[in-house]
Amino acid sequence: MALIRIADDNLVVVMEGLDKLWAFKSRLTIPLANVRGATADPGIATDFKGIRAPGSHLPGVIIAGTFHHDGDKVFWDVKDASKAIVVELADEEYTRLVLHRAGHRLRAALLLPGSGPTDRDGNQPPRSAPDTLAQLAGTLEEDGIATLRFDKYGTGRTGLGAYKDRPEELDYPAFVRQAQAAYRALRDQPETDPRALLVVGHSEGAMTGLLLGGTVHPRPAGLALLQPQAIRMLDLVTLQLKAQVAEAARQGQLTPEDQRTISAAIDAAVTSLREQRPVDTTDLPAAIAQLFEAFQGPNARFVTSDDAVHPPDTAAALAPGTRVLLTCGTNDTQVPCFTTNALTTALRQAHAGRPGRVKLPGVDHLLHSAAHPDALAPPVLDALRRFTRR
Repeated sequence: MALIRIADDNLVVVMEGLDKLWAFKSRLTIPLANVRGATADPGIATDFKGIRAPGSHLPGVIIAGTFHHDGDKVFWDVKDASKAIVVELADEEYTRLVLHRAGHRLRAALLLPGSGPTDRDGNQPPRSAPDTLAQLAGTLEEDGIATLRFDKYGTGRTGLGAYKDRPEELDYPAFVRQAQAAYRALRDQPETDPRALLVVGHSEGAMTGLLLGGTVHPRPAGLALLQPQAIRMLDLVTLQLKAQVAEAARQGQLTPEDQRTISAAIDAAVTSLREQRPVDTTDLPAAIAQLFEAFQGPNARFVTSDDAVHPPDTAAALAPGTRVLLTCGTNDTQVPCFTTNALTTALRQAHAGRPGRVKLPGVDHLLHSAAHPDALAPPVLDALRRFTRR
């Protein structure tokens, strides 16, 4: 059977299981502009199909692959003729596609991006394009799981949306509501199984996914929390900044006294933010001072509301038995594994299901490794398969 979806103004057809072998093809991508229409046509399977090149035709079992007839090139992937749909194309290699309409509802996953202006692909263009979420979507689709991604506020086509004229009012709960709306949209698709929905979040998106897990209806069947923000935001920022300062001291760029002064100034800055007082940046290096200045002003509401969330406290709202995958990479300097300890314990106390926490050797925050700098590292793929396995 073929998994059919719309992605980035394209019709994407992914052949599942043995259909890849029968059809001699695993995927088709057709611009929507070249799709003329689609109709149900259960009688087409009885028509003469032409010459297979290459393809397979086992009467009563499957018709799959490329067929040539009267100058037309037609792609087939049909097992049950009563469920055949015909997609007419223009200006494409194929004149039409004849596909098997799914008779059962599909498992589906909502994908949530990390912090900052990270779009539906997991990118922050133009400076960063790791395609984290796009690669996750491709991996899940290979396992027959449909996916939904969206541009959150401040990114891509969404932009600031309703907050265009009042960006200072944009807070973290707005992003959670946006994700909840996306979950409902995925749940309500006629092709998806509302009892088998998954939420897959990366970094801050994992924290958002955890919040969804305890608030949406029906509750998701599983959560994948990939390199999650597992402690309060400003606590995590403090750890990251102090680690950078310690490394600078180790390299001789700062004296031990400088390190102590800057670390104390970081603590004071965090306290000021939490007490909603102006931050004194006098003893902070310029780059760190700029960061804390950015946390104030128009961004203050978001920072305060994000920092108010303590992820381990949210685990109790999960339905007992919810499958949860929590990953941490041994090369992740942004979210070190030890920051996930409290959340791991909270998930265990909430009776979350397996696979639980999985440590990923040699994997960084973007789910890459030294040997796989531009693709999901093998330990990530293995963990995802354990998570999605029924």
